[in-house]
Amino acid sequence: MDAYDKDPDAGQVPEPGPVPGPDDGADPGEGGASGTGTTGTGANVTGANVTGTTGTGATDGSAVGETVAAPPAPAPAPAPEPRTGVAALSPRYQIGAVVALAVVAVAVCAHLGLVFLHVAPSNTLTKQHGAAVDEWVFPEFEQNWKLFAPNPLQQNVSVQVRAEVSTADGGIRTTGWYDLSAEDGRAIAGNPLPSHTRQNELRRAWDFFVATHDSEDRPVGLRGSLSETYLRRIALLRLDRNDAAGPGGVVERVQYRSRTTNVAPPSWSGEKVSGRPTVRELPWWSVAAETGGARTEAAGAAGAAGREGGAA
Repeated sequence: MDAYDKDPDAGQVPEPGPVPGPDDGADPGEGGASGTGTTGTGANVTGANVTGTTGTGATDGSAVGETVAAPPAPAPAPAPEPRTGVAALSPRYQIGAVVALAVVAVAVCAHLGLVFLHVAPSNTLTKQHGAAVDEWVFPEFEQNWKLFAPNPLQQNVSVQVRAEVSTADGGIRTTGWYDLSAEDGRAIAGNPLPSHTRQNELRRAWDFFVATHDSEDRPVGLRGSLSETYLRRIALLRLDRNDAAGPGGVVERVQYRSRTTNVAPPSWSGEKVSGRPTVRELPWWSVAAETGGARTEAAGAAGAAGREGGAA
């Protein structure tokens, strides 16, 4: 009783104070200074405990009990690239490839040198070795520079041929004119990959003939005779393709002619040229040497037919 009387507040339950709100926490500066964090002097969190945990993290740079990861393994070295080309071959085949390339290089250089000597002006080398150069260049690699001349060709040349044919009954007939140039033109027109033979064989053969014959159509030297033989063989091939001889017939002679017309100049040039064609007709050539086998076969076929008729 005395105690209660001396202290009137004794034995009374204190009234609860206001609940601190989120803005009523401890001052950050004070918390940082005391090391107790935002909880102040809580019952379970002491300054010593907080200081020990944070101090270890600040000293070691990692949390207590955390496992430190091992450093990454170094990347493996890149695999060497596979060899390609000649390097991928065995030494024996490498030697063979090098020898083959050397032979090709020498052949190309020799060809270019011979063609250069062919088109170059007359000099000491061409005078001494002109025959060997011509033998290599003609007729496949002949160079025609008229296209680049100051006055290039401005003519259309049509080469035609006809033949005398001995028929199976012993008669002789003359075929009409076959326009060989027109046949080549039809074969080339619209063809993305025309034949080299169709483009150049007849044209080059005719140029060869004109260059090796005089105005009287007489051959000049051995090359003139060679050009005639070349034209005769071309005529026989083309006539056989057109079946000019017919069944049982044999071509005995052939005749060429050319029909040349000037290309009309452009209207703005003011140049005047004749539009009349020029015809050059060659003499008849015998082809007995080239058709000897065909004549023998025709004679044999005629004899067999006669024997069959006699037996009947």
